[in-house]
Amino acid sequence: MEVRTSAIDGVLVFVPTPHRDDRGLFTRTFDAAIGAEHGVDLGALAQDSQSRSRAGTIRGMHGRRGAGEAKLVRVAHGAVHDVLVDARRDSPTFGTVASFRLDDVDFHHLYVPAGLLHGFQAITDADVCYRIDRPHAPGEDLGVAHDDPDLAISWPVEVTAISERDRTAGSWKDLLASL
Repeated sequence: MEVRTSAIDGVLVFVPTPHRDDRGLFTRTFDAAIGAEHGVDLGALAQDSQSRSRAGTIRGMHGRRGAGEAKLVRVAHGAVHDVLVDARRDSPTFGTVASFRLDDVDFHHLYVPAGLLHGFQAITDADVCYRIDRPHAPGEDLGVAHDDPDLAISWPVEVTAISERDRTAGSWKDLLASL
């Protein structure tokens, strides 16, 4: 398994090597020893979650107050345009927006450190799996609008569905004022 860095400090892309034959494929979705070599401790992950989204759906941009949350994100079925924003004021990449394609062909995984905003758009119908280091605490949720002009996130397909919470999320400027 290869590990790549990204434009945002601390974000890692885990690149497995699927073995394909006439039966289909087999791939290791994570290797704890390789993760540990890069500072990722899956033993600390407390919750597994999965979302299913129709093509065009946007989920995000979400984050957590306080200690934040670290997570490992992968796509079990379909393809998504995954987006991260560094909201850590002390980070050398503060304010950086980075996007990644996650799909069920290459099986890339993203390690997202605490303090980042995360969202995605389903390019196809898609199942997204998350391993998270803390139980969900709704009172710590925060969000920024997916179409915030200061972030200028480019979404690849027409938006077909978005939750009311995400549609009415605040701005990047408002979030910065509250941190």
